[in-house]
Order: sequence, then C-alpha cells, then structure tokens
Amino acid sequence: MKKQHSQGFLALVTDSKKRVKEITPKILKEKIHRQEPMYVIDVREVHEWESGFIPTAIHLSKGIIERDIEKKISDLNTQIIVYCSGGFRSALVADNLQKMGYLAVYSLETGLQGWLDEGYLLEK
Repeated sequence: MKKQHSQGFLALVTDSKKRVKEITPKILKEKIHRQEPMYVIDVREVHEWESGFIPTAIHLSKGIIERDIEKKISDLNTQIIVYCSGGFRSALVADNLQKMGYLAVYSLETGLQGWLDEGYLLEK
C-alpha cells in the first residue's frame, strides 16, 4: 500500500533533501557489518518501532528527537544515521539535526522499506 503524502509535506521533504546527505541500505548494512562507531536511529512512531527495526538501532521518534538527542549524543562529530519508513520523515530529522550542529548526519534514502527490499532482516 503506497502512502499518499500531502503536497505541503512533500515540499518540506524536497527542501530538506537539498541539504541532507543520504545513504543507501547497502552502505548502511556495510557500516553495521564493519561495526563503525555510529548511532542508527529509528525516528518512526513507537507502534512502528515495535513491528521491527534495523539491527543496532535505537528509537527516538520524530516527535521528540530534537528535544532528547543531546542527552543521548553529546559529541557533534558522532556519525548518525536516521531512518523512517520511506525516507521522508528521516530527511526532515536529518536537516534539523544539522541545524543543531551535528556534522555527520545521514538519512537512509529509501527508509525501512528500502532495507526490506534489499532482503535485509529486522530485529524485534
């Protein structure tokens, strides 16, 4: 089932994507495999998180991440990869984290759907 997003939301996402760096699920999988020092953050809602998440991920939903991120990650140079279902909400989050001073933020370009499309597994 394909979601129909509103024009205003899509315009926000398009604007954010001009400023954020995106990575593919394959690159993320390689980073996890190499155990690179990073935080993988699932920004979906808690009911989405409970259905399964990318291995090593922590949960900070889009609604609270800007409020709580500095308690969790104080070093602005820490590598952070954010993802949602399709890569839209995570682009908005990545843009905001960059505005907060985080220097190595990436959004998973196709979100969790792209991860699953590559055949990668989730944890629960």
